[in-house]
Amino acid sequence: MTSNIKENTQEKKLTKKDLKGIFWRSMPMEASFNYERMMSMGFAYTMTGIINKLYDKKEDKKQAIKRHLEFFNCTSATSPFIAGVLASMEEKNANDPEFDPSSINTMKTGLMGPLSGIGDSIFWGSLRIIASGIGVSLAQKGSILGPILFILIYNIPNLLVRYYGTMWGYKLGTTFVDKMASGLMNSITYAINILGNTVIGAMVASMVVINIPVQLSGGKNPETIQSLLNSIMPDLMPLAITFFIAWLLKKKHVKMMWILLAILAISILGTFCGFLKP
Repeated sequence: MTSNIKENTQEKKLTKKDLKGIFWRSMPMEASFNYERMMSMGFAYTMTGIINKLYDKKEDKKQAIKRHLEFFNCTSATSPFIAGVLASMEEKNANDPEFDPSSINTMKTGLMGPLSGIGDSIFWGSLRIIASGIGVSLAQKGSILGPILFILIYNIPNLLVRYYGTMWGYKLGTTFVDKMASGLMNSITYAINILGNTVIGAMVASMVVINIPVQLSGGKNPETIQSLLNSIMPDLMPLAITFFIAWLLKKKHVKMMWILLAILAISILGTFCGFLKP
């Protein structure tokens, strides 16, 4: 009976304060980025707080740090979720001598891919576009709300996902992979992608301006190429040019710098010669 009480008092348990430490340490995740192990140093730094809490022996701490210095690359906003899951596993490793420490990196490797796909599509592919579209449209009108809303729309969801991702990751622990199998994440990602594409379409119509004033007939209200195109489909040229540039970007031998220089040159030449008009 006495020995059981002694074992229970020695059991290491992470608190909410420790998990908040993971959240705060995850902020500079990409501050140390290298092409060998990508974000490994930032991730190891994220885990140092709980490692110091769980392990007393210096050798155990070294082994834990080495585990998290292995290759790591994931969307920064979703990385704290992985840290939360691994914190749960580190806690189990610290309390159970029979726990296999190699499973910690196995879990990390298994989560990087799916969460990168979800995080990139939500934060880089959709949320950044939505925030930019709203921010730029207001900034063009001279409103100070433009940059403010851009920062808030992008960063509030970012911080919420980081914080609650850390907490949920720890609570779910090793059962997270089974939870993902339900397909819920795929449904959420699909819905957000639809919203992002809708915003992109609105941005093309409102921010890509092409006006071709070349006249096709005489009189007081002469027919122009632009009016003819508008009668077929409003904003047809902005849409066509956007699709054309997107097609060029997929070509490996076409560099973005050349595309930007071509757009700049054609715009200046078109305005000067009269076949384009602001």
